[in-house]
Amino acid sequence: MYRENRCPYCGRCINVCCCVKTIGIPGKRGRRGQAGPQGPTGPTGATGATGTSVTENSMYASNTIGSTILVVLGGSPIPLPNNQSLDGFIANGSNTTFTVPVTGRYYLSYQINTTASLLAGSRLTLNGSPISGSIISPAVAISSYNNDVIANLQAGDNISLQLFGLVATVILLGGGSTGAALSVIRLN
Repeated sequence: MYRENRCPYCGRCINVCCCVKTIGIPGKRGRRGQAGPQGPTGPTGATGATGTSVTENSMYASNTIGSTILVVLGGSPIPLPNNQSLDGFIANGSNTTFTVPVTGRYYLSYQINTTASLLAGSRLTLNGSPISGSIISPAVAISSYNNDVIANLQAGDNISLQLFGLVATVILLGGGSTGAALSVIRLN
């Protein structure tokens, strides 16, 4: 006999009625039970390889001595001789130019705080040219400048922080206060 003719309840007999009397018709499916307890934590996997850190190439330098800067129209670099953490960057002898050690995309941030308000502009320069987005040209006299920018830099590029745009003598805050500071952090 073919399987199609067998009893749908027991699968052995041919006559459907013979099983119904002893087994009965299946009932409705019951509700789903509660989840069982959580199993034990599995073993810890092997430690992966150490990745590279792009922020190994970063720097910070400041001026906390209250330097006097003779500003000229074309720009005057600000010395940053204090609190230097250069991590591969190289400062020139006057601490006004910092050489980039590794090509990458960098976050650059600066601040300048002067003892008197003035109309001088501030900027970062890359190899002597202003970095777009880093320039502050105030419409009214100010004594505090803060800006940040992201830029692609090449190994060997030179970064400087400058005041520009007028001929004046500027005195930075000193006595341990931050008169000027520059941070450069490699992003990738």
